[in-house]
Amino acid sequence: MQNILTSVHSVLAYVVLIVLILAFLNAISGWLSKREKFEMSKDLRISLFALILSHIQLLLGLIVYFISSNGLNAITSIGIGNLNSAARLLALEHPTTNIIAIVFITIGWSKHKRKETTEAKFKTISLYYGLGLLLILSRIPWSQWLG
Repeated sequence: MQNILTSVHSVLAYVVLIVLILAFLNAISGWLSKREKFEMSKDLRISLFALILSHIQLLLGLIVYFISSNGLNAITSIGIGNLNSAARLLALEHPTTNIIAIVFITIGWSKHKRKETTEAKFKTISLYYGLGLLLILSRIPWSQWLG
């Protein structure tokens, strides 16, 4: 079961990154081009899909974290100070930073709904989704992804 969840979490990460990048670029494009409408069919859906997929990814990640030997078990058995950098990334930095990133994405979604102008909506989405994306990219275990 753990292997299946880990595989789904790994594959979904690519999808989440692609959709999150699309949402960020769409918001930047709408903001800089001063698009008149925050269109329900395109702009809203891209941002909403990024929000939903990132939350699903977080949920899967937390499940994998609590059933995996790389996560909580590593911290409780040998302590944070004794972890090498790769183990510390997987056991502590990756989950913590990604939770913060999802919080930024969620705040961006919530704040954009209260904005009156289209420019403010695009600006809010691009700022908060961009921060979330930056945090996620900073803590991806690249050695496992590319190796």
